[in-house]
Order: sequence, then structure tokens, then C-alpha cells
Amino acid sequence: MKDDLNSKTGRDSIDAILADEGELIPSSGFLAATMERVRKEAAAPRPIPFPWLRALPGIVLVAGVLGWCGYEMVRVGFTEGAETSLAQMHLTANWSALGPVGWVAAALVFSLASWAFARRMAGGSGLL
Repeated sequence: MKDDLNSKTGRDSIDAILADEGELIPSSGFLAATMERVRKEAAAPRPIPFPWLRALPGIVLVAGVLGWCGYEMVRVGFTEGAETSLAQMHLTANWSALGPVGWVAAALVFSLASWAFARRMAGGSGLL
């Protein structure tokens, strides 16, 4: 009974505080600053759209590779008794004699070739 009385009194006091509150008036300059920001936002240029047509071949390629990898994983996983292995790169004796230095050199050459290919594909667009 006492909890009901306290909660009722608490609600009454909150209602009284809220009812006694005067009119809300924004601070000076608030309206002008807000309208200035709204005008700037309206005058801003549209965002650059994402080039979906240029990205579509890459998306299709990635989806195809992932699908092929999934298919191969399932195919290799379900074959029983057969000796299966994924294709491995066979190196000549000269290549393996270089050891880690050869791999680093190969990675650098591959990176340079990838960069040159990307630069050629971008052409005169100024992206690279």
C-alpha cells in the first residue's frame, strides 16, 4: 500500500514539474546556424556512385573461384580409397637451390607484374 502511495506521489511530482515547465526557446544564433548547415548540405555535390559495372567482372571471378574451390573440396572429400592430391608446383633443382632468396625474388617479380598489369588496365584514367 505504501509503495502505491510513493509511486503515485512520485508521478504527481513529475507531472507537476513537467506541467510547470515554460516554453522552450532555442539559444540565439541556433536557427541561423542550423539553416546555414542545411543550405550547405543542399548545395553539396552528389556523392560519386560506385562503379558496379567495372567491379562486376571481379565479383563474378571471385564467386567462380570460390565455387570451384568448394566443388573441389567436396569432390576430394567424398572420394574414398583413391589416391588424390591437389596439383602441386614442381620446381627444378636450380630453383630450389636458391632457397628462400628465390621465393622472395619470385614474389617481387610477381608483384611487379601484377602492378604493371593493373597500371595497363587502368590506362589513362589516373587511378594509378
